[in-house]
Amino acid sequence: MSYQLAAGLLERRGVSLASIAEIVYILQSAYYPGLTEEECLESVRAVLGKREVQYTLMTGVALDELAEKKLLPQPLQAILEADESLYGADETLALGITGVYGMIGLTSFGYLDKIKLGIIGKLNDDKGRIHVFLDDLVAGIAAAASARIAHRHEGAKVYSPPAGGE
Repeated sequence: MSYQLAAGLLERRGVSLASIAEIVYILQSAYYPGLTEEECLESVRAVLGKREVQYTLMTGVALDELAEKKLLPQPLQAILEADESLYGADETLALGITGVYGMIGLTSFGYLDKIKLGIIGKLNDDKGRIHVFLDDLVAGIAAAASARIAHRHEGAKVYSPPAGGE
């Protein structure tokens, strides 16, 4: 899979990269006042450039699409149709994405999973399609892109060892 295929997969499921970048901007703009939406979009693209993110996205979307076509075995089919709150495998899969730029993505993911910001909420509330995995995967991508900005931002504090090597 490639970046283009991953971006196309998201678009096919109704998720633009700009909608993910909007979430990243909301998460990070309070910490970095000069942050632009273009920087956020570049960060989303960088996350989607990671092969493990592409594979995770492909897996989750495939499960959502198979559930929409009623092709999963029972009781998994019923669990995904109901978006069972105790299922948890959807969050577990997305957690793999949150760590690609360090553990800071984990806290952002938890926040996004709870409040369902932007496109995440739209996916979660869409009763016409099954997005059990996709809403969490998008939250994972946004959390990782946010963490990437936090780690790379020029305003991030750099700590040096004390003089004398102690």
